[in-house]
Amino acid sequence: MSNLNLLKDMKVDRVMNAVAAGVTAQNSSVLDMQGYESVCFILLLGEVLDTAVITLTAKGNTASSVSSPTPLAYTEAVATWTADATNADNKVLAVDVNKPRERYVFANVTRTVANVVIDGIIAIRYNGSNVPLTAAVQAGLLASASLNDPTGA
Repeated sequence: MSNLNLLKDMKVDRVMNAVAAGVTAQNSSVLDMQGYESVCFILLLGEVLDTAVITLTAKGNTASSVSSPTPLAYTEAVATWTADATNADNKVLAVDVNKPRERYVFANVTRTVANVVIDGIIAIRYNGSNVPLTAAVQAGLLASASLNDPTGA
């Protein structure tokens, strides 16, 4: 039988905390992809004003840095949304990168035209050859639970 526990096959990290309303670009923390082949960045939005343009981009680097050497944007891993008065409040944007070219990755958020509140960014590393054995191994994951076939014998 295959492994039906998603938590055993991934590592969850909070890579950005909340950021107040604004129109400035923000970078997440850098993740080391050693041992993992894929990562999904999930941008959590707060209040988003009408006409705001939000872009979430995955970037890679050969060093654990958001600036040096110059990071490479994964142009295929870009999610953009232009908000109206109500359609983006408390929603999410996500980008998923399979087999990034560089060992280190991070997310970049641009907020233009009108204010956007960022509630945070969650990163999920998965497809690992060196996956965490327990939730305790994941420093940012305080607790988890799994249930497989509760009605089965």
